[in-house]
Order: sequence, then C-alpha cells, then structure tokens
Amino acid sequence: MDGSKKRKKNKQQQENNDIVYSESQPEDFGHLAILYPSFRSFVHPSPPHMRLTIDWTDFNAIRQLTCVLLHRRHTLTWWIPGGQLCPTVPNRSNYIHWLEHLLSSNIIPGTISSDSKVRGFDIGTGASCIYPLLGASLHGWSFVGSDVTDVAIEWAEKNVSSNPHISNLIEIRRVQDNNAPPCVEVEDLVNSDQIALCKKTDMEVAPLPLDLHACENKSYRGPPILVGVVRDDEKFDFCMCNPPFFESLEEAGLNPKTACGGTSREMVCPGGERAFITRIIEDSTQLKQHFRWFTSMVGKKSNLKYLVSKLWGVGVSIVKTTEFVQGRTYQWGLAWSFLPPVQKSSISLSNKKNTSFTLEGLQRQHGAINVLESVKSYFSSYGLSCSLNTSSFTVDVAVTKDDCDSILRNELTIVNDSTDCQPTRETSNESSLNFSLERLCFRISVFQQIPGTLLVKGSLQDKDSPLSGAFSVIFQKLEEALRSKFCTKSL
Repeated sequence: MDGSKKRKKNKQQQENNDIVYSESQPEDFGHLAILYPSFRSFVHPSPPHMRLTIDWTDFNAIRQLTCVLLHRRHTLTWWIPGGQLCPTVPNRSNYIHWLEHLLSSNIIPGTISSDSKVRGFDIGTGASCIYPLLGASLHGWSFVGSDVTDVAIEWAEKNVSSNPHISNLIEIRRVQDNNAPPCVEVEDLVNSDQIALCKKTDMEVAPLPLDLHACENKSYRGPPILVGVVRDDEKFDFCMCNPPFFESLEEAGLNPKTACGGTSREMVCPGGERAFITRIIEDSTQLKQHFRWFTSMVGKKSNLKYLVSKLWGVGVSIVKTTEFVQGRTYQWGLAWSFLPPVQKSSISLSNKKNTSFTLEGLQRQHGAINVLESVKSYFSSYGLSCSLNTSSFTVDVAVTKDDCDSILRNELTIVNDSTDCQPTRETSNESSLNFSLERLCFRISVFQQIPGTLLVKGSLQDKDSPLSGAFSVIFQKLEEALRSKFCTKSL
C-alpha cells in the first residue's frame, strides 16, 4: 500500500471512529530473558534478521512466556499443568479492554450491583483463570469463574490463591454436568451472502433481514452454561466467554504453527462455537435481568454473522461487535443486552438549517412511501391535520407553538400502521414534508441510497422563525420514532 492510500485509509478509519483492539507493541524477548532466567532457555535468534523469538510450536515456551508476561505487566503469579489451554496475554487483554470500553460507554444503564462495583461472570474460566485475574488486577472487578472439570477447578483456585492481593475478588464455581441439558438447535445459512455486516469495528449492529433455512441441525449437548449456574439473587454487569471453537479434535489440530494446548472439553463442542454461543443466547433470554451485557469471543466471521441474526430474532435491544487483532490472528467480540438504551436527559436547541440521518437494514417491503406514511402517522398522533400526496411524495402539516411544545414534551413511538405498499424502484425519489411558512416550516426528503438503506434529510425553510430552535429537536424525535419502527427487531 503506497503512502497516499495508507493516509486515506487512516483518515477514513478516524472519520468512522473505527477501533480495533490490538496490543501492537512487540515484547522484547531479550529483555524478558534477562529479567526472568526461567524464560532464557526458550529464547533463540530467528533468521534471517536473527531477531530473538521463541518456538511457537512449543507448549512449554508459550506457557513460560505467559507466566512472565503476567508477572511483568500485571504483577500476577500464575501457572498451569501441561495439556491445559494456555492463553496468550495480549489477546485476553484486548477482550478486557473492550469490556471496559463497553461498561464505561453508558449505552445502557449503569452498574446493577448495590455497591456500584463491577461484577463479571467468566464462562469456562479454565485452569488459567486468565480473565478474572486480568479484570481484577487491571480494574478491581470482582468475578465468578465457572468450570466443569476437576483439573480446571483445582488450578483456577491455585492461581487465585497465589495472588492474595486480588483473591477476595474472585470466586471459582463448579458446574455440575447433568448430562441431560436442553438442546439448542443451530441452523446453517444457505444464502450467507444475504448478510452484510458493516466493516466498522467496535460498532453497533443494525438488525438485518435474513432468510434462514435449516439445512443442517447441530445442537449443544453439555453441562449448564448460565441457566442453572447463575443464582436467582445474583446480578452481573457482564458475562464473558472464550468458547470451544471446534467441532472435533481433528479440526482443532489443523493449525501446526501454534501449541497452546487445550483439552477436548476446552477446545471441542458438538456444533462448535456456533452451538455453544447459541446456547448462551438462549440462556440470556431467561436471564435478561441478571446481566447488563452478555459477551463472547467468536473465532469465525461466518459464525458472527449467524449469531447477530440470531440475537435480533430473540429480541435484544442492542448488539455490538468488535475485532481483536494480535499478530496474524483475527477474532471477534460479540456483545448484546436486553436493557433499554439510555436516553439523553437533555437536548440542546439548535438553529441548524439542515440535518439528516440514514435508515439502514430495512426490509424489502419498506420504501420511501412507507416512511412518509409513518411520518404522517407520527404527527397525526398529536392531533395535527396532515395530508399525504403519494404522487408528489409530500406530507403537509401545520405546526403551531403549542404543537411544538406538545411534541417536545412527549416521546412517542410511531403507531405500527399496516401498509401493502411495495418499495419504490427509483434511486432518487424525493418526498417532502412542508409546514406553513407563518409557523414552523421545514422539509423532510427521503432518498433511496441502496436496497435496504434510505437517506432522510430535513431542511429548515424559514431560519428566522421564532420556532426554528425547535427544528433539530423535533427532527431528532422523528428520527428516534422512525428508527424504532423500521430499524429495530421486536419480540
């Protein structure tokens, strides 16, 4: 990539507020070898530049690297026995950084614990107990870490007790394998190209129209994940999970370049990560009041697309995704919540003459005419006299000061009016909403950008009107109502 293209890409990422969670600064293995003699024997020069590195296919080398990084960066004492899944510190730290960003974003209501302290639940914490250790040491979060095997429970408890400065923040909970959990059916997508996720990372994901067909059924069969493990009186700010990514040990062994270990219980699940995370989604529908955020790591982007569609199908209020990049490894974070998004407590009046927004992810039957009809329904619900001209795509409304006050005082969701109208095929159809010039006058235009996306533009006609300051607020409330109807899945 030449300089100009790279600068253009960086500028575009900044404009889109893209965030990729990645610890890009490489560790100095030579310096670590000096500080930690136990690590020295694993470090060797690598041709052609003879840069110091380790053998990434050697489990012992990776385990020792994790041990020294946790001590060097986080003052943590840590170890696991051979054969257990050995985490890479940068990748796990990226997940914690993303969670911290979610929790501090105020997208949904604040902490749900009585003492305002953040509390997390780590599904399948493993012998390493890596996420609770990092979350507690970095942010002072408290955790419940769950697992099912004796080895995982034993060593997770050892790793917690080896760090007395945070041990009071972490509880290790054994999950009883009842061998008869309810099955969660997972459907493969036949027409996966129907799903188009935005390339932005750390993004809110709009509901997507899907045509799902069950061509292959796979189900999760294993111990309880959340339901049956979370207690009735417990509340958490989030759950997190590094799920079993593979459907078989053969699939797990296809990458010969790493040796991070891992038992079959840690690496393999019938149906793979798709079935496991689908089970978390199903559990979340029963525990929606127990968690602010449900989250999971996802290893395959094709599974991410499926899971996003599954989430909108069960009626979540918000979905967010991000990308974790470490070296050549790409993974994704998936988060969802059933809590209503926080509404801004106050809206400042503005004299902006023009404003606009896009409606994305619309189903095929929703076109410009449908949006106009909903605009008419919105203002009619306030008792205003409205007339819709379908040939010219206009809605005429007279708004007085009292009408403005009524709209600004109330938050109203558009009435779900039914319509049989089909989407328009023109790409430049303009629809207008005109107000009387002697009162508040502005125009709303709707353009079809691409299938499933409409641009809604508002233009103030009389900027000198004494009511012009209310224009941006009324337009914002109209935007909220339109998004509520056309861009949000409901149960």
